[in-house]
Amino acid sequence: MTIERPRLPIYNLLLSISNLIDMVSPLIDNHHKQTAYIAYSLGKELGLVDRELTQLFLAGALHDIGAFSLKSKLAVLDFEFENPHQHAENGYLLLKDFKPLRKAARIIRYHHVHWLHSSGMEFNGELVPESSHILHLADRISILINQNAEIFGQIKGIEERILEQSGRMFCPKFVDVFRSIAGREYFWIDATSHWLNTIMRRCIKSEKIKYGYGSMLEVADVFSKIIDFRSQYTTSHSSGVAAVSEALGRMYGYDRARCDMIKVAGLLHDIGKLAVPSELLIKSSPLSQVDINILRKHPYYSYRAFDHMQSINEIVEWISFHHERLDGKGYPFHLKADQLSMESRIIAVADHFSALMEDRPYRKGMPNQAASGVLRKMSEESALDPDIVSLVLNNFDEVDSIRADAQAVSEVEYRRFIDLTERKRLAS
Repeated sequence: MTIERPRLPIYNLLLSISNLIDMVSPLIDNHHKQTAYIAYSLGKELGLVDRELTQLFLAGALHDIGAFSLKSKLAVLDFEFENPHQHAENGYLLLKDFKPLRKAARIIRYHHVHWLHSSGMEFNGELVPESSHILHLADRISILINQNAEIFGQIKGIEERILEQSGRMFCPKFVDVFRSIAGREYFWIDATSHWLNTIMRRCIKSEKIKYGYGSMLEVADVFSKIIDFRSQYTTSHSSGVAAVSEALGRMYGYDRARCDMIKVAGLLHDIGKLAVPSELLIKSSPLSQVDINILRKHPYYSYRAFDHMQSINEIVEWISFHHERLDGKGYPFHLKADQLSMESRIIAVADHFSALMEDRPYRKGMPNQAASGVLRKMSEESALDPDIVSLVLNNFDEVDSIRADAQAVSEVEYRRFIDLTERKRLAS
């Protein structure tokens, strides 16, 4: 079977990622979107050109992507907090090699640098982009907003708090711009609106740019690292699932284009976990029922985050249905065999196989024979597709070697990432 490779709506994808990050706790609901909107509004008032506005906007939408744990995400809600640069450096390292986000990554890297009466124009010997100072101001305005209170009654207090830090935390020029737009009621209504998603999509003219097939794999690889690098126990899970999925697709008889799309789905299959606190991913004790309930939501989050992207609707389904079962007892949709595509079944088998073979905080990876027994039993119980399970069992050593090779590469990249963040921490 052949298919036309879809074009990836990259800016829509990034905004959906921003939505997922904000879902990790009600305390940070809408924070990334709100910060992006405020930063965009400040940049627009300053007269930034479209390409600068686009990068500033994207930096705002992803600015805390390097804050992996819920604890670190909540820490940034303090107006002034200790060690503000570590998560910013993490975000920079995750995004810097992806060309469409290279400038946004640099803005994120310095978005907690204080102005300090102009000495904040440099940090650790490097020039700080003006957009980083704009983003810092937007971020702090956002955390001052009480989402549960009427907004107009808060404006004076927010202005006063920002003004008293003019020259120290914030560049006075940007504070003056903020004071100008703060007098416009629509700005505050927009920033706290239930329609913020729609408002954001209208902000960026460049969001209509779509990158083709080559970038589709590159985007998937970048975001698989954002998903997996939050925990030392999941550093290579998505790369393993992707490699196994691609191999199973080839063994099943799909052509190169379809196998590549299956690989993309494997890389992104756990993207809904961005809305799950990373503390659950590293928990060494048995998960409570509450923990399990939270984890079981992640395929639903994937589905709703991306279901508006019609150009990749097949991939979205493959991602979202990887915890469904042929007998209808899976989750979260309880689909049955006749509702599950073969690609969804491939991702499900690849996910289970990779999970069984990997070390987890609560157990070591299973021996081959034990893993084979689990997969065979799941097949017999109509949890997994028997034809795809047979492909694994009949080619076990080859499939496992493909998994191990792909995961070894990811683990090297993770160690490099950790080394860089540790060096940055020691230098600070």
